[in-house]
Amino acid sequence: MLLAIDAGNTNIVFALVEEDRSIRARWRIATDPRRTADEYAVWLNQLLQLEGLDRSVVSAVVIGTVVPRALHNLQVLAKKYFGTDAAIAGKGGLPWGIALDVDEPDSVGADRALNVIAAHERHAGDLIIIDFGTATTFDVADYAGAYKGGIIAPGINLSLDALVSAAAKLPRIAIEAPEQTLGVIGRTTADQMHIGIFWGYVAMIEGLVARMKAEIGRPVTVVATGGLAILFERHTDIFDAIEPDLTIQGLAILWRRHHISDD
Repeated sequence: MLLAIDAGNTNIVFALVEEDRSIRARWRIATDPRRTADEYAVWLNQLLQLEGLDRSVVSAVVIGTVVPRALHNLQVLAKKYFGTDAAIAGKGGLPWGIALDVDEPDSVGADRALNVIAAHERHAGDLIIIDFGTATTFDVADYAGAYKGGIIAPGINLSLDALVSAAAKLPRIAIEAPEQTLGVIGRTTADQMHIGIFWGYVAMIEGLVARMKAEIGRPVTVVATGGLAILFERHTDIFDAIEPDLTIQGLAILWRRHHISDD
């Protein structure tokens, strides 16, 4: 099986991907560039055992990362504990295979390119891909699969953290949808914060997507991914599809293309 590793700013996701690209298991751990290969191995070995598996089921490793400092120890993990050189998305023998039609193609994050690759394979036509992570990113792919650019906005957790840290009397609240009985005029401080954070974020998503669609000028499919996508799913009709594992699927697709080309 393929071990696909998506190293993000907040979490690193490890997923076991079958040959048909179905995901056998997935696990996440907080991103810490200081974590050693040995620490990853102990953690992963325990999780594999819980699935009734051992390290021998992993025949290849592919990594996509937006945290350069985390890469070395993940590469050591692949070599020392799985006996293979990790393929690095977008590097060396694993090029993107899509056009990065922007002014600074080298600055495009691996997760964004991988999302475009996976979304284009699953959905026809022009796409807007919204990834709810540490930052919320809006990416545009045209009908040919080329990455055309996008938007970077603070993630909802970052927005809340900034608000709480800058205002001494505001409490820390959970990120969740306000109660259905609650309107948009809150009567307590906590209610007002829930409304501002949640409905303000929904309004931002809907407003930006509307402007992007107008600029594209053709029918567009909106695909949402990332851990917080389901938080908004029931409260807006802006999404055409929810794909929770889009980045991992992009890694699997990219590795498979490379693997086939080598066979």
